[in-house]
Amino acid sequence: MRERIKSRAGLADFLQNRRARLHPEQFHFPAFQRRRTRGLRREELAGLVGVGISWYTWLEQGRDIQVSDQVLSRLASVLQLNEEERRHLFLLAQGAGPFLDDQVDQKYIPNATTQTILDGLMYPARLFDPRLNVVGWNESANRVFGDYPSRTARERNAPWFHFMHPSSHTFEVHWERVAWRCLASLHARYDQYPDDPWLTELIAELQQASPEFRTWWPEHDIVLDCGSLYEINHPLVDRLALHPTVFPMPEQPDLQMIVYTPLAEVDTTAKLRALMTEEGYYEKMRS
Repeated sequence: MRERIKSRAGLADFLQNRRARLHPEQFHFPAFQRRRTRGLRREELAGLVGVGISWYTWLEQGRDIQVSDQVLSRLASVLQLNEEERRHLFLLAQGAGPFLDDQVDQKYIPNATTQTILDGLMYPARLFDPRLNVVGWNESANRVFGDYPSRTARERNAPWFHFMHPSSHTFEVHWERVAWRCLASLHARYDQYPDDPWLTELIAELQQASPEFRTWWPEHDIVLDCGSLYEINHPLVDRLALHPTVFPMPEQPDLQMIVYTPLAEVDTTAKLRALMTEEGYYEKMRS
């Protein structure tokens, strides 16, 4: 019941945020009337969706009420949600996921088959757990993204690295874009597992330490899949341009593999080959 309540709290915040982004003029409502808050009023949105104002108010307040797929579809359309946000709305309205395992290091590690797949890929590939920790990698990823065996557990967490590690601002060509996507992905995971103390502690740490994180987190932006251009400044071969693609892992469904395909920009394929054949790579990186 407790995780159900927290999930509904996430739904309430998400609905309020998206309602505030709408403009009355889009729906031919008069804009000159005095409005205490941004966006549409609750009664206006309820009318557009075709539900009663009391029912919609209960939904936006996070009460545990039943909502059909048809109503969710109409609500997503009126709120002008993109496909990722629509999927997220359905997830929140239909209930949070199960608890995550407290034994992170024991459960969320690649098994022999998964590691064999990683090692067989010629392009950089990383394995992420539900908390966005990098728990597996191949040698190409190790040489592109950094020496993972030497990193602490916190440094292997993608949101922590982007917002807290001093090298991330220079390592990422478009730091703000990548960090925002990472935060939006973390928000989606937190909404899915709202009662997870590990995620709660991580978010509190980032809110306290990072002004960008504090500013962006209340916007409740959502990213479910990784799919944009990823450019980095590598200390040995300069700029690399990669396209990330997410692959589910049927044998370990809690994990996601991301493979980074080199793009034609800045001769990335040749630079990857050079990195893989670089003699004394780790000594040069440490010097």
